[in-house]
Amino acid sequence: MNTKYSDLINQTYYFPQEEFTLNKDNLQFHNIDLMKLVEKYGTPLKFTYLPQISNNINKAKSWFRKSMEKNKYEAKYYYCYCTKSSHFEFIMNEAFKNNIHIETSSAFDINIVENLLENGKINKSTYVICNGFKRDQYIENIARLVNNGHKNAIPIIDNYEELDLLQAQIKGKFKIGIRIAAEEEPKFEFYTSRLGIGYKNIVPFYKKEIKENKSLELKMLHFFINTGINDNAYYWNELVKCIKVYVALKKECPTLDGLNIGGGFPIKNSLTFEYDYQYMIDEIINQIKIACDEAEVDVPNIFTEFGSFTVGESGGAIYQILYQKQQNDREKWNMIDSSFITTLPDTWAINKRFIMLAINRWNDTYERVLLGGMTCDSDDYYNSEQNMNAIYLPKYNKEKPLYIGFFNTGAYQETIGGYGGLHHCLIPQPKHILIDRDENGILATEVFSEQQTSDDVLKILGYDKK
Repeated sequence: MNTKYSDLINQTYYFPQEEFTLNKDNLQFHNIDLMKLVEKYGTPLKFTYLPQISNNINKAKSWFRKSMEKNKYEAKYYYCYCTKSSHFEFIMNEAFKNNIHIETSSAFDINIVENLLENGKINKSTYVICNGFKRDQYIENIARLVNNGHKNAIPIIDNYEELDLLQAQIKGKFKIGIRIAAEEEPKFEFYTSRLGIGYKNIVPFYKKEIKENKSLELKMLHFFINTGINDNAYYWNELVKCIKVYVALKKECPTLDGLNIGGGFPIKNSLTFEYDYQYMIDEIINQIKIACDEAEVDVPNIFTEFGSFTVGESGGAIYQILYQKQQNDREKWNMIDSSFITTLPDTWAINKRFIMLAINRWNDTYERVLLGGMTCDSDDYYNSEQNMNAIYLPKYNKEKPLYIGFFNTGAYQETIGGYGGLHHCLIPQPKHILIDRDENGILATEVFSEQQTSDDVLKILGYDKK
């Protein structure tokens, strides 16, 4: 009878997979022995596997290159990293090994850009796409960047007033883009995105405010929808509308030569995940080329702003099951040694699912459980997997500690969770380690940050005034 946890996984999924393999009783992630990490560093533990960042960047660049060759697309592709997904220096250092560009969202992002410039990670030819709603500090920082000679810094106009604010502080001629306010899916509570300028208003806005303005050079049209790049009628309908705006604007504006299709590539959130990246890129490139050829305008350079796709699959979290609570006839609660609300906040805030697997004891029998965090909040739990109505894990045994891992957690969780600050019920922030490989494939690990201490928390709260 197939009653082992390994049997369950093999019956439910195609296993092993590219990044997940089994070494006897223990799970390996990219050939990393996760139990050795636990033995060395303890739990709870956050980790970042740095090579996966470069792997995903170069996959995307290869897909676009192949698609442009296939479609005889005579323009360039620029991969931009969306900083808000993870601002950490170790992320930037790995990402910018790959000749990419950067997209910013707020004022302090520009300070990071300046640091990257100072340390030679990027140069003044690197595109800096400045998105987001812009007010005083952000405007001031963008102006400083442009005034210091960064000619490929392109503020994306989000509303009509930003143009005047930028011109008041930037000396001489500078480049700009315009963001389209996409229409949202019918399930949204509102019809049009709060970001950008409406489809019908963009060409009139250009004619009135930009066309005769000698200090402005319109270079980019920006398009992004919240649901990301998906093979559905909604996405293709919005893309077609965007391309029509580009064609109409290009006929009025010879300097326009860039189309930014934003971010939105999904990442693996289940062992059943399927997504044909190459097909999607082929179809996007093909539709843009057909529309431009029919209108007899040059095809645009393509920019993307992949954030989660860049860093998401590099991150993980490991917890120990501390205790099991039998709450009624059916519900067994496995309690982890941390909190979902504080360490994986998207599981609580937007019901996001990550890949969850046992780290050890794969040859033991399994049981159906619920997973609970340590806070006293009733919402601090993780109760199901993406394609299953329950969680199954090796049976709890006080004498045989069980460890579980959540994978592909590298985007947004630290910033949303308030890295370095206060956390719900003062649950401490876990230790975070970095994992890398040298040119010979030898693994190296280092501690990026230790687990938060009571002294750290009390200092934030004002108890330590010394």
